[in-house]
Amino acid sequence: MVRVLRDPVNFLRDLLPVLHAIHPPVNWITTRPHGKRGAHATRTDRPPPGGHPAHHRHRRPSGHRATSRPDDHRATGHAPRRDPHLHHLRSRKRRLPGPAPGTDPKRTFGHTNFATESSGRKSVRLDAQGQFVEFTSANQANSLVVRNSVPDAPGGGGQDHTLSLYIDGAFSQKVTLSSKHSWLYGNTDDPEGLTNTPQADARRLFDESHLLLPKSYPPGTKFKLQRDADDNAAFHIIDLLDLEQVAPPSGKPAECTSITDYGAVPGDGVDDAAAIQKAVTDDQNGVIDCVWIPPGQWRQEAKILTDDPDNNGPYNQVGISDVTVRGAGMWHSQLYSLIEPQDAGGINHPHEGNFGFDIDRNTQISDIAIFGSGRIRGGDGGDEGGVGLNGRFGTGTRISNVWIEHANVGVWVGRDYSNIPARWGPADGLEFSGMRIRNTYADGINFTNGTRNSQVRESSFRTTGDDSLAVWASQYVKDPAVDIAHDNVFANNTIQLPWRANGIAVYGGHGNRIEQNLVEDTMNYPGIMLATDHDPLPFSGTTTITGNALHRTGGAFWGEQQEFGAITLFAASRDIPGVTISGTEIHDSTYDGIQFKNGGGAVPDVAISDVTITKSNNGAGVLAMGGARGSATLTDVTITGSAEGDIVVEPGSQFVINRP
Repeated sequence: MVRVLRDPVNFLRDLLPVLHAIHPPVNWITTRPHGKRGAHATRTDRPPPGGHPAHHRHRRPSGHRATSRPDDHRATGHAPRRDPHLHHLRSRKRRLPGPAPGTDPKRTFGHTNFATESSGRKSVRLDAQGQFVEFTSANQANSLVVRNSVPDAPGGGGQDHTLSLYIDGAFSQKVTLSSKHSWLYGNTDDPEGLTNTPQADARRLFDESHLLLPKSYPPGTKFKLQRDADDNAAFHIIDLLDLEQVAPPSGKPAECTSITDYGAVPGDGVDDAAAIQKAVTDDQNGVIDCVWIPPGQWRQEAKILTDDPDNNGPYNQVGISDVTVRGAGMWHSQLYSLIEPQDAGGINHPHEGNFGFDIDRNTQISDIAIFGSGRIRGGDGGDEGGVGLNGRFGTGTRISNVWIEHANVGVWVGRDYSNIPARWGPADGLEFSGMRIRNTYADGINFTNGTRNSQVRESSFRTTGDDSLAVWASQYVKDPAVDIAHDNVFANNTIQLPWRANGIAVYGGHGNRIEQNLVEDTMNYPGIMLATDHDPLPFSGTTTITGNALHRTGGAFWGEQQEFGAITLFAASRDIPGVTISGTEIHDSTYDGIQFKNGGGAVPDVAISDVTITKSNNGAGVLAMGGARGSATLTDVTITGSAEGDIVVEPGSQFVINRP
């Protein structure tokens, strides 16, 4: 969550063996004169006034596939975990017209930088008839996802273009590529200062198109995307291709009742929200045992919720309880919205949107997709992006194998105690697994408002517009002494290409763990950050970062004046005690590998062990900034290829680094 505030199963590239050699630790520490980072030692690393409104905090209503890459620039190192259903391969390029230029050394972001926003920081541009990019599959596949960028409409709002798909040399079909959900404009880093109206500087340049193929194709199949005579966009930029073997649709469980029994009709373009709502309400009231969403495209233009019987406040903030919703698979049972949230009406706040579900407690949702209608985070004339799943979540809730795309936030867990005090019930024991969250305008999944004992596992996130995963121990709870976010786990997840903020972040709390995740290609913030900005409740006890791999993470933000490491510890206002970092690989960072940032608090007694840091391109292996306070002990830490030194303590720093 970068807050002026602060988004499926991923098929990552086949990674080569670890490139770095193990060298003896370097038992020395250097200092350096104040450079760009040192010159800002008095800053608290906060945005300009009015900043950090994650998930519209300032507008709170009272209320796994194979990913093929079309170039030869491979990631290095091991992946902690990959989606077992998807296989990410790196293809050889064949007769390419030439890749789009690679990014500049500092991976500049926000000025229509296609390479910075590409996986591995390179992509392929097709802009003439006959040009193509070809991928050779490494796995059985009957579906594909193309991450691409095509031009916006001249006046904004997006437009559709086509590209031709050939399989083993034979024409298969046209693939529709759209810019309706990409292209945000402006030279501000305030997320709600961006606009859909075209201007010189743009960001969030890429979106994705997906399709099921008519049959399954074996490993070694050649998939070619080609510009034919009628594919007439000014350019097509292709970043990667996901290839997945999608299972056939599941059958309806005997205990479930179909939404078709309530009048829903697939594929007719008519809003099915009323039918879905009636089925869910009947399940909640014990009339039926389970809601079944069959295979098909089902239009939804109203959030599924519980109508507040007491009419508390101007917006409805009561979610569903004691409900089970099942689908035939995320590729088969798909809810979609066409009306942008601010235009949809409804009884809930437009920020929460007109798609997805509002959940209070004891709800199970599985094997569906939720495709939203958001086109911006907010602030552009009152426009909104919507939230896929939101609410209190409470106890007994499990969400699995749900694909969410084109929302402001994928999942926002928690409501402020002040919303409806009588319904206070923070998430406890909440489980997410097999999630696929793509192309959002803010967070992927955010645990807030006292969330505890909860987890996100074996899920995939790509192109989120704020923290892909976050724990925010916010103060808007019933009892700050008790209702603090604690003992949450983010494990075995894959995160790619957040276009704003962190891969994973924790803001306060205790006992939270970040383990066995792969984070790649953050555009302007750390792969992992612990921080006390956004005014959280304090850190205490332990916070554990272990077994993760970070590739090409870190970056510059806030007017390109603040530089962030791959792992950054930022005690903005309070101390961050009890941190351990272990078993982690940090490779090809834009700036520092591990960074202790200036702030008003200290970071005492950090234990760092069994960590390998290679190729910090514009920074140090480990950096203590001039305004940092605290200490760290490094054991079995290997650092090579750092542009500005292996271990650097800036002049004036009150941070001590020990190497036994």
